[in-house]
Amino acid sequence: MSAHRGRGRAVGALLLLALASKAAAVTSYKKDDEIPLWANKIGPFSNPTETYQYVTLPFCMPADLKYKLEDLGEVLEGDRLVDTPYVIKYQVNVDNQVLCKKSLSMEDLEAFRNAVRQDFYFQMYYDDLPVWGFIGKMEKVKGAIKLYLFTHFHFELSHNGDNVIEINVSSDPMRTVDITTPTTLDVTFSYSVKWKHTAVTADHRMDRYSRYSFLPQHLEIHWFSIINSCVTVLLLTGFLATILLRVLKNDFLKYTRDDEMGEDSEETGWKYLHGDVFRSPPHVNLFSAMMGVGTQMLFIAMCIFGIALLGAFYPYNRGGLLSSCVVLYALTASIAGYVSGRYYKMLGGNTWVSNVLLTSSLFCGPVLVVFSYLNTVAIFYRSTAALPFGTIVIIVFLWALITFPLTVLGGIMAKNSKATVSPPCRTTKLPREVPHLPWYRTMLPQMMMAGFLPFSAIYIELYYIFASIWGHKVYTIYSILFIVFIILIVVTAFITVALTYFQLAVEDHRWWWRSFFCGGATGLFVFGYCFYYYFARSDMSGLMQTSFYFGYNAVVCYAFLLMLGSVGFRASHLFVSHIYKAIKCE
Repeated sequence: MSAHRGRGRAVGALLLLALASKAAAVTSYKKDDEIPLWANKIGPFSNPTETYQYVTLPFCMPADLKYKLEDLGEVLEGDRLVDTPYVIKYQVNVDNQVLCKKSLSMEDLEAFRNAVRQDFYFQMYYDDLPVWGFIGKMEKVKGAIKLYLFTHFHFELSHNGDNVIEINVSSDPMRTVDITTPTTLDVTFSYSVKWKHTAVTADHRMDRYSRYSFLPQHLEIHWFSIINSCVTVLLLTGFLATILLRVLKNDFLKYTRDDEMGEDSEETGWKYLHGDVFRSPPHVNLFSAMMGVGTQMLFIAMCIFGIALLGAFYPYNRGGLLSSCVVLYALTASIAGYVSGRYYKMLGGNTWVSNVLLTSSLFCGPVLVVFSYLNTVAIFYRSTAALPFGTIVIIVFLWALITFPLTVLGGIMAKNSKATVSPPCRTTKLPREVPHLPWYRTMLPQMMMAGFLPFSAIYIELYYIFASIWGHKVYTIYSILFIVFIILIVVTAFITVALTYFQLAVEDHRWWWRSFFCGGATGLFVFGYCFYYYFARSDMSGLMQTSFYFGYNAVVCYAFLLMLGSVGFRASHLFVSHIYKAIKCE
């Protein structure tokens, strides 16, 4: 066991070291050292996923294009860094340097017009510092829309000692060309560079991106809103907990008094179900697989929070979060296999091969379907969001050589495990008939009630997360997010336990699946919020952006359903086992 823990710590340390290496690596330069300016991607400002290679538009480019080698996370994020003809040397000012002279054809001008109409931006990197700018602008002149292309960019850079600290780019509004109607046009592109000294050290050069994520007054409002939401949810949770504990106390007193008096009165309430409450649910294989994958998702989420709180995900760490998710999913596959196998064994399953196969494909299968469609759309659009064939092969090999074998290993460990779980009550051969219940006690209304309270705890934070993922905001306050996540887990567990008790109290013993789906119902609420954000809070449009937005959000909400479903069932199982151990069951 100690060796296994040691390997786990080693894997975690190596992952954290790999993620933090970029943040720690700050290159030192001497005066006149040439530092390459890499162009990353372009795209409509309102559609953050719809990105294209910089070379798609007829900008000035070197004769021999050189692409920067990207890691897995950078490719998944759609980064494609290519060198540019800009010559920016360390601490060397440049004034009105001609970049190139181009004769734009009708096709070139039409490409620029479409880009300006869609408010295209570009992203570049200089010494791993990101910088953004716009390609052109639209103006209304005498009732007509004019399209202008920026031809001059001014780079302002800051340095401290031997390190680059900051870079900004601006366009000269007086140096533009009208591209509204011409069929051909001769354009001269130019740039200028201005260096200045700053007191900011290299260790804090990324802090400015964190500050831009929230203005001080907005951060105060953010904290106040989160605290207000959490206090409200905790008060409601405490109120329901008090009621539930008092009801349980009365039940225990009643059942104990009946047992002591030896009365043969007919049993009622949840005690009446002692012969059915631990009966295996239908579709044992699927239930076990969902519990295994849900537990894996919870473990991945906790690891991601741990890495984030240690500062590995600094702003614009290209692909850091996606790399972590992919690597952690591969390395934690044994958790899914083991947990699924344990439940499958506990519930009397015997087709172990089907259990392992279902566990390994329960999450990867839907992801594969969604990815296949989205990648096809991205290829049609010629977007950088389309994964290259080589990257797809790497991911397939990662699943085949690491994820699947670890899932099988976890299943084998569970099958050979000698640990047993004995329910506190014997299960009868024939199940009792469930009485007719009103509509509001059926599964769907119960799921709606179960999902609303946890969703209200994370509702405020969701906007900031969506604005970061599907916009151009930067999210850096992981401490708040972790607090909200813990509250989400606690509230989900409690509300599921409460609904499970109310279900047993009306003599309905079918609590296994219901507790899982009631716990995971928050995922459905989050998916509903996706529609609200898309139509009311964003300007996203187009087939590609819409497909990526709803496709990947559906995958995340599915993972949420599995994760919180496993939390809800575990809490309910502990609760049910505890109350039936406390009474005398015949």
